This record gives sequence, structure tokens and C-alpha cells, in this order.
Amino acid sequence: MKQIVWRRYRRVVEILQAILLTGLPFLKINGQSALRFDIGELNLYFFGTVIRIGEFYLILGATLFLLLFIGTVTVILGRVWCGWLCPQTVLLDLAGSLASVFGKKHSKTIQKLVLIPVSALVAITMVWYFVPPAETMAQLVASPLISGFFLVLWLSVYLELALLGRGFCTSICPYAMMQNALFDKDTLVIEYDQSRDSTCMKCDDCVRACPVGIDIKDGLSNRCIACAECIDACWPKSSRRNLPPFPNYKGKVMRPKAWMLGGVTVASALVLAMLIAMRPTVDFMVSRVQEPLPAGLNRYAYSIYNNSSRPLELELSAPEGITVIGESRIPVKPYGVVRGKLLLRAAAGRDKVSLNLRGSGVSLTRETGFL
Repeated sequence: MKQIVWRRYRRVVEILQAILLTGLPFLKINGQSALRFDIGELNLYFFGTVIRIGEFYLILGATLFLLLFIGTVTVILGRVWCGWLCPQTVLLDLAGSLASVFGKKHSKTIQKLVLIPVSALVAITMVWYFVPPAETMAQLVASPLISGFFLVLWLSVYLELALLGRGFCTSICPYAMMQNALFDKDTLVIEYDQSRDSTCMKCDDCVRACPVGIDIKDGLSNRCIACAECIDACWPKSSRRNLPPFPNYKGKVMRPKAWMLGGVTVASALVLAMLIAMRPTVDFMVSRVQEPLPAGLNRYAYSIYNNSSRPLELELSAPEGITVIGESRIPVKPYGVVRGKLLLRAAAGRDKVSLNLRGSGVSLTRETGFL
């Protein structure tokens, strides 16, 4: 009787996830980080595009998609995130695997020692999602802000993993609590087969293998992280009697509710992609600066946002009868922002004035007040 050894698959998934999350800050698309939040400019670089903090509707759209995605995955696959993908689980599993190389004696102490460099790697990776890796490493010692941020993260991650450990999953994690409201009778869970209880050997190998210390034989528990360690532990003895493991995955993945939720999630992703694709190449804003100036002369502040991956050469101009005083030719880097000020002089009195921005296939006009 062939049995899947779930731990092998989990380790592959965990290693791939660790490589992905650690390597993603080094990936560049259109000259920018594939995924990074620039605190200084309040820009989110997201796989070839940039979402600015002022584009609130995109942030709302992305949040809605994320919530729908999380809800859909939870309803269909249960605690697959907790047991297979959660960084808490992944880091503790990988640290435990590294510690096991040195044997079982003092394994807990060795695991805590292994978590020191692991936590440092996690902390520096978290910094990379805000400051590019090359800049981070160059400023790690020279910049008190970056070094302080790194040290605080390092200490926080280590203490959380070393002291709380699996207890975080069963007592503090808000997602674990939310799952209880999303589950239904068909959600994929790990369940002990009560109908075969009389043939179970009650060896308690499943209890000893459980990382959160529950007894799967007592029934479903909201502390279970669906890691399948109990299934793997049961298999060696149950297979000798030509029986499947007593605890096993149970649920119905393909069902009408799954298709409905999946369809809504895919639709929200398409809407979000369309909103991003339909953004104008350039956002152009102008406002009059309140300051005393001679009659017929007004100062204006402008902001130009390049939402494309190509550099732009733009020129500011005004209608006939209005003189632009200041730099009118403006280069803008890919995904760059240019802010500046200029003066407008009008020969005759007027209430409104138009400012034009043209070049590189862009033609925009903004109207503002004139005193």
C-alpha cells in the first residue's frame, strides 16, 4: 500500500518559499525592485508597476483581492497556510531540521542556537523589502536608522520564535482564530477516523509527533495546523497491518462553493489588473502658492508622476498672453516624481489660467486660479 510522506512535500514547499522570499528583493523589473515599499516616497513597487499612496482606490482593490483570496483558500483548503506556508511554521521546521543534524540530544537548545542566524537572515530580508539590498548592505553599519531597524527586527523575530514558538499559532495568531468562522463541513481538514477506533493501536505516535501537542484522536481541534505530521507518524505501524493511517486528510476540494469563491476571487484580480493598466501614463497636479506677489504675477507648485517604465521628456507651457518664468523642460525618470515651482505672468487681469504639459506622447492641461 503506497502512502504519501507529507513531510517530504512540506519540506520542498518550505525550502522553495524560503528561497523565493529571500531572493525576491534581488529581482528587478523595469529597473525597480519586483516588490518593495519605498517609505520615503510612499510608493509600492509591485512586479513592474508602482502604486502610490495617493492612489487609494488601488490600495482598496488590492486589499479586497487579498481578503477574498485568503478567504477562498481557507474555505477550500483549511489550514494549509498554517501547516505549509506560514513563515512561523517554515522557520521552526527548517531550524528543527538543521538542529536534528547534531542528533536528538539537546536538540531544543541547538534549535534555539540555530534560530540566531536564521532570525538575522529573516530580519535583513525584511529590511530589503523597504530598502534595496545593495543600499542596505552599504548602509548597515553607517546608517543608525537601518542598523537600528535591523537589530530590533532581529531581536523581535528571535524572541518570538525561540520563546513563543508554536504557542503563537494556538494563542495569538489572528488568522488562526478567523479560520473557525470560515470552515464548513467540506473544508479540507485532518481528521481521525472514529469508525476504525477499535482497530487503532493507541500507540500515541501521532501525539508525540504533533508540533502543537494535540491528540488527533480526541476529534477536530482549532489548534491543529494541518501539517500532517500525525499522518506520517501513524503510517509505519498501520502499514504493517495493511491499513491506511488512522488520521488523514478529509474534505471535498472541488465543489460548487469552491468554484463560486474562486470565480469571485479571479474576477477581483482581473478588475485590479484592469485598474492598474488603465491608469494614465502621467499624473499632473498644479496648485497656486499663497504668497504676496506683484499684481499679474502668481507662483504655482506642480507635481508630475511618471507611471510608466520609460523616461519622459516633458515641457510646461501656458496659453498666449501668459509668460512662464522658471524651468519649463522637465525630464522624469521611469516611475519617478518631479516636484517644482514656477511663476506665471499675465498681461491682463483674469480669474483662471491653464498650464499645459506635453511631450513623449503626453498631453495634459490643468486649470487653476489666478489673482
